[in-house]
Amino acid sequence: MAPILDIKSLYKNYGTTEILKDINVAIEPGDFLVLVGPSGCGKSTLLNCIAGLEPISGGSLHIGGKDMTHVSPKDRDIAMVFQSYALYPTMSVAKNITFGMKVRGIDQATQDRKLAEVASQLQIEQLLNRRPGQLSGGQRQRVAMGRALVRDPKLFLFDEPLSNLDAKLRVEMRSEIKKLHQTLGASMVYVTHDQIEAMTLATKIVVMKGGVIQQIGSPSEIYNRPANLFVADFMGSPAMNLIPAKIRQNGGDAQIEITRSTGAPIVFHDPKAKGLPEDVILGLRPEDIAESGFRAGEGVQEAECQVEMVEPAGADTYVVSELGGKQVTARMHAETSAVPGQSLSFAFDLSKVSYFSTGSGERLN
Repeated sequence: MAPILDIKSLYKNYGTTEILKDINVAIEPGDFLVLVGPSGCGKSTLLNCIAGLEPISGGSLHIGGKDMTHVSPKDRDIAMVFQSYALYPTMSVAKNITFGMKVRGIDQATQDRKLAEVASQLQIEQLLNRRPGQLSGGQRQRVAMGRALVRDPKLFLFDEPLSNLDAKLRVEMRSEIKKLHQTLGASMVYVTHDQIEAMTLATKIVVMKGGVIQQIGSPSEIYNRPANLFVADFMGSPAMNLIPAKIRQNGGDAQIEITRSTGAPIVFHDPKAKGLPEDVILGLRPEDIAESGFRAGEGVQEAECQVEMVEPAGADTYVVSELGGKQVTARMHAETSAVPGQSLSFAFDLSKVSYFSTGSGERLN
């Protein structure tokens, strides 16, 4: 099956400044691709290049098997949902949704049928006669999505569509978009700086930094096997613990040594660390560090740690300790007995560990 979107060696320059560098991404029909990264990483520029709103400086871009590199936006068979909703303030909701169809000369009966389908899907039937000024942010975003849905395009493009909404509404709308994707089986490209949104919605994630793709993969690949320190730190909340450590090769075994502010270093054993350089950054997610007795398994090893801070967070409690000169966060159960100042036995699940180079920041294993 040909990719629905295929981007090869795409570059985007403004004058002598490179904004996007050698972008290569392909998605299959029905994929939900999320472009994620910090502000200024180039993700919205890439979306605008896909839409044809920005000309590209090099490379090629195919949509549905056709070369769209130099084709105007209106001929690309795409529909875009913007952060700002971009609704016509003087038109009713119904007219906002059907306006594009009217311009393209689609007959009234088809317009009415599509409007009814989309209004029902998005549960906005009761809003059709209102104007955008009479709607809440969430309702406006639904209307903007409705306008895109009636197009039935090859590709839906979303540019940070939820960033103007409050936290509760964002979660609700996120569920709506996921449900829509599952119902329609549509191909979607979605830009966000919110990594939780990326993890929740995507079938495939592209993590970007400084106009360069850092990693492409499924949410679980990105989360469990980050390609480098940037991805490890950016994806996940709280972020992955990144702890400087020394590896001592000891015959068939490898010992991992982590300094502590009090007492002798912690020493772990991990055969996966065999052959790695002496200085590494050890990565472990907060949920892979628990209170002793609450985590079992072959890779679990225990060590005494000094509790510095305890942060209750509803179902979880985050317990912070200092290891390797870094603040290390453990995700513990809500009823933990941990209190600042005490020494507590932590269980570290080394089957989940990642190792990174101290120099390049790249994943080592």
